[in-house]
Amino acid sequence: MSQPESALAEAQGGGRAPESLAALAERHGLRRAIARPSMPAYLRQLWDRRHFILTYATSRNVSKYSESMLGQLWQVLTPLLNAAVYWLMFGVILGQSKRIENYPAFLITGVMVFTFTQRTVISGAKSISSNLSLIRALHFPRAALPLAYVIQELQQLGYSMAVLVLLVLVTGEPVSWLWLLIPVVLLMQLVFNIGTGMFMARLGAFMRDMNQLLPFITRTWLYASGVFYAIDDRTKDLPDFLRWALEFNPAAAYIEFMRDLLIYQRFPERWAWVTCIFWAVFALIVGFWYFWRAEERYGRG
Repeated sequence: MSQPESALAEAQGGGRAPESLAALAERHGLRRAIARPSMPAYLRQLWDRRHFILTYATSRNVSKYSESMLGQLWQVLTPLLNAAVYWLMFGVILGQSKRIENYPAFLITGVMVFTFTQRTVISGAKSISSNLSLIRALHFPRAALPLAYVIQELQQLGYSMAVLVLLVLVTGEPVSWLWLLIPVVLLMQLVFNIGTGMFMARLGAFMRDMNQLLPFITRTWLYASGVFYAIDDRTKDLPDFLRWALEFNPAAAYIEFMRDLLIYQRFPERWAWVTCIFWAVFALIVGFWYFWRAEERYGRG
């Protein structure tokens, strides 16, 4: 009889109070097969699987439009078509184009930037529940999945940003040295998206109704982020706390930061820097920690 078996038999029938299986296993050096590693060990595991994360994201990107006639062009056409509908509704019918100079560039910038975060939130919420067979078959840090989905959206953003810059030039905006800061705001938004995507991944894994609620949540977020209108212009008559909440909205902050660089040719104000950095750091820390806490529960049940 092996040592663990003899120890178990001893505990169950040795004439003393029975010992719990957990305490018995710990006393004899037995550990759970799948246990949450420490945070430093978890980060090392993710780094070791960085090639898998990138390859998985790229393969998903390629296969996503493989059966459509236009293929990868849909990565750009989808936000452009959305922008065209929004321009018709808000720019023409509701007259926003008369209140905002160069409204086409204003609108397209808002749509492209918001779409990056919107897609990350939606795909992140499905990253665990859509890959249960992979999770149950292989052992790897589960955070690799929401990370891969964020990278997938980042790859799509590359095409969108190229079209956005071209359209801004076509609408008459000049090239500025401030455009060198575009990677900076995209990096801050990327960090925010990683944290938010991980937070949503855990919610989506254990709250089955989340995928039904997300369209309403993201649509409300869209309307509250100043994509179609200038927040400072439309919120003058609102209470101070509500106006502050709209301006402190992370999506609105990243949109306004990008508009300052691309359209208004001005260095973003201090509040914009503080807001964007705060949300990036806060979302990454809270989202990563929240996801890591449930590491050993993903794929169970």
